[in-house]
Parts: sequence; C-alpha cells; structure tokens
Amino acid sequence: MALRPHFPFNGKRFIGNNNSNQVHDLTKEDTSESGCQIDEIKVHHVKKFYPDTLEQALKEKFDRCDKCLGG
Repeated sequence: MALRPHFPFNGKRFIGNNNSNQVHDLTKEDTSESGCQIDEIKVHHVKKFYPDTLEQALKEKFDRCDKCLGG
C-alpha cells in the first residue's frame, strides 16, 4: 500500500496501534484479507512517532507487526 496523507495517518510511514501495541510500516503493508488491516485501526488507537522511524517505535516499546515488519 502507500502512505495515507489524510487524518489520522497524516503521511507518516510508521503507525502504531495502541490497542495491539504493534507498529506497522505503511510502505510494506500486507493488504491481504489476513494482513495488517490498517484502515480498521480506530482513530483513538493510532500512534504516530516523532521522528517517524522504526527505531523510535521500538524505543517506545512497540512490537513489530508480523505481516509488514516480520515480527
């Protein structure tokens, strides 16, 4: 898939799901039926990282998504 310029994603590459505590890479998103399902994350569960890096997400104790980041 691609980056989403609209709210709540605002063009960020790495998006966290506060509900599952997983971070996703939107440039490697698995869009299959059993994939990441980014669009299903409720707005109040979306976590953006500053800076927008995987390193920052891991520093904030998020786990890698098995689908797009290989767990």
